[in-house]
Amino acid sequence: MAAVELNVDVPHSARIYDYLLGGKDNYSADRNAAAAIVKASPSLPESMRVNRRYMVRAARYLAKERGIRQFLDIGTGIPTSPNLHEVVQQVAPQSRVVYVDNDPIVLVHARALLNTVPEGAITYIDADLRDVQAILSADELTGTLDLTQPVAVSVIAIFQFIVNEDEAYRIIDALMAPLPAGSALAISTVTAHNPQALSAAQEYTARGIPAKARTNEEVQALFRGLDLVEPGVTLVHRWRPDDEDADVDDAHVQMSGGVAIKTG
Repeated sequence: MAAVELNVDVPHSARIYDYLLGGKDNYSADRNAAAAIVKASPSLPESMRVNRRYMVRAARYLAKERGIRQFLDIGTGIPTSPNLHEVVQQVAPQSRVVYVDNDPIVLVHARALLNTVPEGAITYIDADLRDVQAILSADELTGTLDLTQPVAVSVIAIFQFIVNEDEAYRIIDALMAPLPAGSALAISTVTAHNPQALSAAQEYTARGIPAKARTNEEVQALFRGLDLVEPGVTLVHRWRPDDEDADVDDAHVQMSGGVAIKTG
């Protein structure tokens, strides 16, 4: 196994996320950045947990209600159970999952993550969201997913780091173009409708991690050409909530998102 070089002196969004979720795969630079971000945005840790539960509900919906058996999860982050493959393979053990991230520490953990039930498959691609062609042409993807059948693309808590709208549109268009009807796109990203979310985005940016908060209208525009499923774009705890999220205070949720289906 090749050695992985980690730049531990510069904060990284995946490791900050890990720390705020209570993980241990982070370093002093990440913890210092997290402390400053949380000072400006005290509800951020709770919001991240809420966002994780949204991922679970969206993945379960796509597997159970839409019958999708192939998943492309970009911006995977450091594995935190339940991971997407655990959710969808519980619904359908034959589900196939491709994870994508470009942080070396995520790569280290992904190597240990590639355990699946016998009926299914999991693989990992070391690639950047911006390089869609590298993702779609990777042997790990072409050997795992059948692009003539529906694929659910999951980009959870990642598009806030794509601050240019034209680039965001380019990425989504390129990801969805080769996929057949019945495929899906699930997004969550930082909302501009929460003052703490705006403060957190500013703190990320100040620490060398450019971030952008989006209005609901801007998030909805990311789904253009796709059919949003109910309830459309909303704060993530309002997206088909279960009992755990039904009573969460809006003021504590800094992410909005939605799920859409490709129909043509």
